Amino acid sequence: MSAEASEPAEVAGATTPPGPPASAPRPAWAPPPIEERGWFLRLFMRNPYLVAFFIGITLITVMRPLTRHVPDAPAVMFPVPEFHLVDQDGEPFDLAAMRGKVWVAGFIFTRCPSTCPRISKAMVDLQEKFHTFEIDAHLISFSVDPENDTPEVLSRYAKTIGADESRWRFVTGDRAAMEALVVGGFRLAMDKPQPVEETSMYDIAHSTKLALIDAEGGIRGFYSTDELGLDEIYHRTQHVLRDMRMGR
Repeated sequence: MSAEASEPAEVAGATTPPGPPASAPRPAWAPPPIEERGWFLRLFMRNPYLVAFFIGITLITVMRPLTRHVPDAPAVMFPVPEFHLVDQDGEPFDLAAMRGKVWVAGFIFTRCPSTCPRISKAMVDLQEKFHTFEIDAHLISFSVDPENDTPEVLSRYAKTIGADESRWRFVTGDRAAMEALVVGGFRLAMDKPQPVEETSMYDIAHSTKLALIDAEGGIRGFYSTDELGLDEIYHRTQHVLRDMRMGR
């Protein structure tokens, strides 16, 4: 049998099977298929819950500053009494010099072997934060060792620790005046110098707290010099300034 004979014969009248039907043109009113839509719409239609989640997170982030509760400034505890002292330049310094200003007070002495370096370091940190964030607050360091801490000594100390003397004053006076202010005015401890055993140094027991004072001379609170205390006094200072600007 020949090769031609092995092939099947064509059946008379047979036709080729039809291919897939041609797609009909899309009516003008019909929406485009997903593949032709914008990327965001495609993402939303395929992952609606994921997109909704991210939209919600974005809205919360944007709205949070508008809904944040700003605490009230602390109330006045008691006023700072009038005083008449001198600063590191030998210039008279009194309570009237701080009228209209919000300030933070610390209590130190320059030959302190124990807590004073930490107090001054805390005030340097506050100075940097006030400067960085443009907080209009001032700093005052009162000496509890007036016999040694003359204006000249305080001036050298201010430069040593990097104080901005345009916004940070170092104040001294005679012992009676300093005790009247620290003990009688701020109601804090201030002992007399005591020799440190087996050394040539002296120490003075005194408070390590920082005091926040408003523009009218009212004491708004006392704060520690640790990280939490500094964070609190930094924010409280802003609250007091806000109330002062609003005339409260």
